[in-house]
Amino acid sequence: MTDKISNLIEELKTLTLLEAAELVKSIEETFNVDASAGGGVMMMNAGATTSEDNAGTEEKTEFDVSLDEVPKDKKISILKVVRSVTELGLKEAKEVVENTPKVVKEGLTKAAAEEAKKMLEDAGAVVTLK
Repeated sequence: MTDKISNLIEELKTLTLLEAAELVKSIEETFNVDASAGGGVMMMNAGATTSEDNAGTEEKTEFDVSLDEVPKDKKISILKVVRSVTELGLKEAKEVVENTPKVVKEGLTKAAAEEAKKMLEDAGAVVTLK
């Protein structure tokens, strides 16, 4: 990795969530791209559903991990897990932990969501999958 890229990555790590959202919006507008996950693929699949798909037998494929409760004596260990799961900076992770209930991670596969839930629960948090 070049020094230029390393420096950019280090700068990006310092952004707040609001600043990161503004950056994504600016990149989308500047380069005329869509940064949403699976943008074109999702639209193509949406039109290809059959009557069987709409019969209510769909199994949920994406899960959100919600941090519901953080005991005060477990706050630091939960904060460390939130940082590792979300890759947030210390300040942003602290805001998540202090403002429960809060969705920590969105759109995960069932296995990834269960793994994140287990890690958070092992640290002492109360977590639900949505």
